[in-house]
Amino acid sequence: MKRYSAFAVAREALRNHMGWERAWASPEPKKKYDVIIVGAGGHGLATAYYLGKNFGITNVAVLEKGWLGGGNTGRNTTIIRSNYLQDASAAIYEKSRSLYETLSQDLNYNIMYSPRGVMMLAQTQHEVRGYERTAHANALQGVTTEFISPARVKELVPIINLEGPRYPVLGALWQARAGTARHDAVAWGYARACSAMGMDIIQKCEVTGISRDGGRVTGVSTNRGDIACDKLGIVVAGHSGHLADMAGFRLPIESVALQALVSEPIKPCMDVVVMANTVHGYMSQSDKGEMVIGGGADGYNNFTQRGSFHHIEETVRALVETFPMISRLKMLRQWGGIVDMTGDRSPILSKTPVEGVFINCGWGTGGFKAIPGSGWGFAELMAKGHSPLTSEFGLERFREGRFIDESVAAGVAH
Repeated sequence: MKRYSAFAVAREALRNHMGWERAWASPEPKKKYDVIIVGAGGHGLATAYYLGKNFGITNVAVLEKGWLGGGNTGRNTTIIRSNYLQDASAAIYEKSRSLYETLSQDLNYNIMYSPRGVMMLAQTQHEVRGYERTAHANALQGVTTEFISPARVKELVPIINLEGPRYPVLGALWQARAGTARHDAVAWGYARACSAMGMDIIQKCEVTGISRDGGRVTGVSTNRGDIACDKLGIVVAGHSGHLADMAGFRLPIESVALQALVSEPIKPCMDVVVMANTVHGYMSQSDKGEMVIGGGADGYNNFTQRGSFHHIEETVRALVETFPMISRLKMLRQWGGIVDMTGDRSPILSKTPVEGVFINCGWGTGGFKAIPGSGWGFAELMAKGHSPLTSEFGLERFREGRFIDESVAAGVAH
């Protein structure tokens, strides 16, 4: 694999850019692999990458029924933060945030990480108390956050209206080293690195069945033939229940659509990410000038990847109260992604009742920010059978009542 650099760009410019290699290969599937990962989104590709980098396991296939990064990885609002209340959540998200900071250098691929800062507005006294508590918990966890005053909020975000008609801004939980990254670049960077290690990324390869010998996995059936494996990782977000059913076990999850939209591009007016959980909306500005806007998940189970007018109307109406200037903007496009929700709104990274089958799912509305940490921990779990990052997120916690309830702790699961 040729290294990307300023010198490489200059060299290729002199020969009309005819010497670039494909970022990743498109091989035919082999008959058998040591590990098969189902799902070529961010989490699946990160798992494959850290299997190779950290454990030397490179006889790996990543199977994708559509195109690489075409699921939730390409359908999110790119927020990265780690200011969670529960210790297990803060650990895996902070690991992820720290990996994001050097990911461009590690992958030799510019993921456009921008540590612009994320603030979570406190618009009720209940939220003030909750975020102050989270700031204290973060200090104990080694996560750098602070609760800031309305005046500081206004200084960081001049376009904000502190005196909302329903909910005034009473302060905010501020994480200065949080931010955003380019979602497509994260998937492409991991894919390029995996391919360079000799792993096979096989697109348009839908898994139609999972084979077992007694209680152990032996391989998968696909629309491109049967493929044997010793270990199988299921990392397919909203379709996790479907794959689990093929393997012969059930998951405590439900799938719903999460919607977002972007405005027409405008001049720079906001260089941080703002989340307003009371009215359930969040917003940032992309490098192209678009205002990236998102809200809550649909209130009913569905598998649609389309947006709906009533949900967009609800989100925009809420944000217009806090950012009056966006009332004059036109919507450029909207979309939806299928997210899988657990009862405690925390993920599942776990062994399963089928020996050799591992599951990574349940990230709900906060999957993008966790990609590097999720891949790091899940790779360790698959390679060694245990990972300190994932030990609290096992399937058995639902049977034992050990919930990691971030929706109650933080008021939102984003």
